[in-house]
Amino acid sequence: MMRALGFLVAASVTLMGAAAAQDMTGDAEAGARLAKDVCAMCHVVSDDQSQLTRSDQFPDQERYALYAPAFADVAADPAVTAMSLRFLLQTPHLRMPDLHLTPQETDDVSAYILSLK
Repeated sequence: MMRALGFLVAASVTLMGAAAAQDMTGDAEAGARLAKDVCAMCHVVSDDQSQLTRSDQFPDQERYALYAPAFADVAADPAVTAMSLRFLLQTPHLRMPDLHLTPQETDDVSAYILSLK
């Protein structure tokens, strides 16, 4: 009985993990477009980007850009996963403004960054 219960719990956890992984799929092309429109104010988001996108609506841009890694460098970090990117992009923190990305936008940008590996 206990063995059967243990098997059931293990199977449920495995299925939930697989479902969560499927929920984290994004469109890398849409993520690239969003990154070029929004993230390029502080990050180098692609190989063909020669400078940061300027924005008069973002007065703290230069302060944030000092600490913003290139997306290729983020992708090269072996610790970076879809889940870690989702957490990073949805959690406001000191060196990144709260962009209020939708869950789909978050998944799209994450997919784009992961496509740079």
